[in-house]
Amino acid sequence: MKSLAVFCGASSGHKAVYREAAEQFGRLLAERDIELVWGAGNVGLMGVVADAVIAHGGRAWGAIPDFMVTRELAHPKAQEVLITANMHERKAAMAARADAFVALPGGFGTLDELFEILTWAQLGLHQKPIALLNVEGFFTPLLQLVRHMCDEGFVRPQNLDLFSLHDEPAALITHLQNLHA
Repeated sequence: MKSLAVFCGASSGHKAVYREAAEQFGRLLAERDIELVWGAGNVGLMGVVADAVIAHGGRAWGAIPDFMVTRELAHPKAQEVLITANMHERKAAMAARADAFVALPGGFGTLDELFEILTWAQLGLHQKPIALLNVEGFFTPLLQLVRHMCDEGFVRPQNLDLFSLHDEPAALITHLQNLHA
């Protein structure tokens, strides 16, 4: 696995553990020579992950729509930033560049990116691994909702296997690397 797309918040959340997990995740990407593919933001958990990757000698590749360059303060230290015309181009560029996808805690944008990439996998548009970093149970209510959707007949049971859930950054990255071995 050479690159990993990370979807996460443009905010840091209320708990310090979210920032700590994002920093650890970024450090591990750098240590394992895995390129960060992200939304190029310099704020929130996006900024924390990118700062950690860069501070530990890793490579950070970002994609950001032109209207968000000043809003999210495009990261000035990224090795490469692709400025796109819109969010659709941003997500497509990230998906094309990444070997796998990970969601860390975040808000609507994080869920948008996660569910789009899950939908693409469900439709067979890619076969890349998808994982969620379940920091202090952040994604547990979402998993309950997805299981409810399955129980109600809106999601096929086999589609629950399109993603994995992990509590620790190192275990998540190791899992994805093993899938690529």
